[in-house]
Amino acid sequence: MNNTITSLPTVSIIMPIYNEEHYIRESLSAILAQDYPADKIEILIADGMSSDNTRAIIDTLNTDGRISVLDNPERRQSFGLNRLIEAARHDYLIRVDGHTILAPSYVTKCIESLQTTGAANVGGAMNPVGRTRMGCAIAAAGKSAFAVPSTFHVSNRAQFTDTVYLGAWHRSIFAEVGGFNTQVGVNEDYELNYRIRQAGHRVYFSPDIQSIYYGRQTIKDLWKQYLTYGRSKVRTLRQHPKSVKLRHLVAPLFVLFLLSGGITLAFPVLRELWLAVSLGYLILCGVFAWRVRAQHEANVWRVALVFPIVHLAWGIGFWVEVIYRGQTS
Repeated sequence: MNNTITSLPTVSIIMPIYNEEHYIRESLSAILAQDYPADKIEILIADGMSSDNTRAIIDTLNTDGRISVLDNPERRQSFGLNRLIEAARHDYLIRVDGHTILAPSYVTKCIESLQTTGAANVGGAMNPVGRTRMGCAIAAAGKSAFAVPSTFHVSNRAQFTDTVYLGAWHRSIFAEVGGFNTQVGVNEDYELNYRIRQAGHRVYFSPDIQSIYYGRQTIKDLWKQYLTYGRSKVRTLRQHPKSVKLRHLVAPLFVLFLLSGGITLAFPVLRELWLAVSLGYLILCGVFAWRVRAQHEANVWRVALVFPIVHLAWGIGFWVEVIYRGQTS
């Protein structure tokens, strides 16, 4: 146990899940194997009415009764997280997803960071792994700032930041700023961290808080994921326009630039500029793919393919949400 922790508070692990039969055994086993005292941890799961073997697997691991399962009929993480916060018995809460595998010191490091930094929310790095050849390429691209330039994706330096992966909090912060926003889609973590920062608190990234994450394993699933991310970002920006950062707008602007290609046909100078920028982008895809491919033993061409999938899906999702809401408002 790390002696920098001033006390050993009780902790509630909160897990929103749905159909996690491929990962839940490994994920829960990692929680049960934490170096933090077992009698100081409760494990709460909000299950979105899983239709696979997730619950049966949970039952086989719940030999000491430390795991409690709640129903989450809305099947959305934000609803599940709010139910878990309300049900949690302890003052410190740590979020874990069903496809995340914690390092043995994860809980210890979260409590240490909360106590020593004064931050309202702390989290660590997202370390993606693949189980398929394309999954390995997706994981490799996920560690490149060219794909997603968020601190928890690419940084190895402890720092205060705008948002973190998963999260750990003292429950008092939810009494102050409210729970997870159920209207912003899968951007509920960023939106919560924005409200935390607006309330005068800080969010802290610690590379010592380690876990691995089983991300999407196919191009189809990756496209759907980032399409949803793009749409959810617009929902957050509608509620908090000042939360926008340049990185949120790069992909939507890139999509507009590509769509402008047809207009440039009538103007040779603009056409040449459009072609030059497009070629430059493809070259950058190759360069950044080459830089990260070895980390996950991924094929460089597969990694290079992932970048435009991420950028285009995010950008198109952004504009789909803008247009869709514009037609229904």
